[in-house]
Amino acid sequence: MRPGGMLVQKRDPNADPALKPPPNVKLRVTYGSVRLEVAINLQTTFGELKKMLAVETGLQPNEQRLIFKGKERDSSDFLDISGVKDKSKIVLIEDPSSREKKYIEMKRNAKIEMACKTISEICGEVDKLAEQMSALEGLVNNGKKVAENDITALTEFLMRQLVKLDSIAADGDAKVQRRLQVRRVQKCIETLDALKVRNAMPKSLLDHPVVTTKWETFESAPPNSTPSAMPKWERFD
Repeated sequence: MRPGGMLVQKRDPNADPALKPPPNVKLRVTYGSVRLEVAINLQTTFGELKKMLAVETGLQPNEQRLIFKGKERDSSDFLDISGVKDKSKIVLIEDPSSREKKYIEMKRNAKIEMACKTISEICGEVDKLAEQMSALEGLVNNGKKVAENDITALTEFLMRQLVKLDSIAADGDAKVQRRLQVRRVQKCIETLDALKVRNAMPKSLLDHPVVTTKWETFESAPPNSTPSAMPKWERFD
């Protein structure tokens, strides 16, 4: 009884089926050759169903297309309003545009992987050439002469590696690795050019790199110098 004296009947959730939470139903979902059975509440949307299927299939919700009774259903459509019932059959297909993006990404990753492998092989060759360069540099620093052809040949080998690096079409991490190797090879070539100049210099000049300049000095006359020793200046009155 309400304060105003009006008698009302209290609703009993157990007595009114409309107030009972709808039970879960089992849906049969076909994804290619895969058959899935999903338990879900009918008062949810196809978008919620996509989230559940994402766990089972690995496809993100935006990559899924759900077909029910020959019609693609929007993510905002409710299952019960669309006529979905217990043991209803739903077809799941991957969105074609998503499949194309994955294919392009897969090709791009494969290309980057191949570029990284090629750069790694070149890096190994540059390591060997850098060791030879260090050996020649050590000899020249100790005052020993090396064959000029050895320096020239080593420079040519490094130039070939530079050409190989330049021919690689790289993206992402491969592009960064290529740039680092190019700088490394260029630095080695610059070192060999300087080494070639030092190797051609005479040993005596390398041992005693003394540079002299003759300066003309002007000194004042000694205190005890005679007037005859002084320069004669012409006077103008």
